[in-house]
Amino acid sequence: MELKLNFIEFAARFDKIIRKQILKLHPTVPIFLYSYSRKLFLKAFETNLNFEQTTPPEHLRQTLWDIEFRSPIFNAAGMFKKGAGYETVYKQGAGAFLAGTTTSKPRSGNIKKGILHPFIPYAETESASNWMGLPNEGHSTVAKRLSRIEKQKGCPIGASIAADVGVNETEIIAGILEGFELYDRAGVDFIELNESCPNVAHHSTTQNIIDSDISSRLAIISEKFLKKRKRNLPVIVKFSNDIEIETIPSLIDLLIELGYDGINIGNTSTKYDYYRQFVSSDDIKNYDYFTATFDGGLSGKLLRANSFEKSKYAAEYISRKNLSKEFYVVRTGGVSSAIDIIQSQQSGVNLLQWFSAYFENFSKYGYSLYAELYRWL
Repeated sequence: MELKLNFIEFAARFDKIIRKQILKLHPTVPIFLYSYSRKLFLKAFETNLNFEQTTPPEHLRQTLWDIEFRSPIFNAAGMFKKGAGYETVYKQGAGAFLAGTTTSKPRSGNIKKGILHPFIPYAETESASNWMGLPNEGHSTVAKRLSRIEKQKGCPIGASIAADVGVNETEIIAGILEGFELYDRAGVDFIELNESCPNVAHHSTTQNIIDSDISSRLAIISEKFLKKRKRNLPVIVKFSNDIEIETIPSLIDLLIELGYDGINIGNTSTKYDYYRQFVSSDDIKNYDYFTATFDGGLSGKLLRANSFEKSKYAAEYISRKNLSKEFYVVRTGGVSSAIDIIQSQQSGVNLLQWFSAYFENFSKYGYSLYAELYRWL
């Protein structure tokens, strides 16, 4: 067992050493290598428990929606696709566990040029691109898996739900509602409705989000599920980092009116031309190839300023409304350090999710990455 632990941490640290050299090869080579090796790494990573446990500092503990979070930061939905890994992140010291996004029907995800779930890191830019296409086993399978978890104090379980693709709106609604019911019965503590994924056709980024079909869908879910909840089960809606900042007040007003409990800003970005100016010259060849060949979503430090600006704006708007109910902001995108957490909380953002920076920190600190983060908090 000790050998397994050493191998996982060694693999991450060794990759950090050789990554820049691998990325100098023709883009097809690192894309192939990282798309497949990361699956093997995650499978071993999420089941390993042979490492020292980290307990977050007591002052980080907070109660939101009558749910105790022992820390404000935890994994984003893209990390644990099958809903496994709760025991691992709890022992690491995470503030919660969020299972990977599921749809009603299982999805194999995207494949192109013989590569399943294309992915590539940008080493100097500390960011990444992926075009996974929501691979998942379906609501039912993951809900059953989550129902068997023995929950620990201060580390609640969240589920992430998305619409099915390639079906009519009636089937979309039915699939989403099925997910809510299954995760409710599974005993999860909160649910995130994912309206942000750029890697499937139905979830293409829209700037004028209030005028889209999403509004009517949110209203139906409110009537069919939110207003009929029989227990405390907060529902947060996740939108892309690409939403226009001017739409945020109207979006928040709509969510509050319909009975939702929070907003997550956001997910990955597809504004390739805009972010290209911030990409390191060492990464630009791979960046251009991946975005031109696969599209996909950008994640990591490239999104830090944008996600902070919009999350802060949302929190400030909510604070001026003097609400009688709890409604919180979750920030996702570019979260990578204790400074991000401190600045976000000072701006009124309550919870944060990380993904790309999680693995960057793991390559430096291994299973002690949360302990290292908390040293500065």
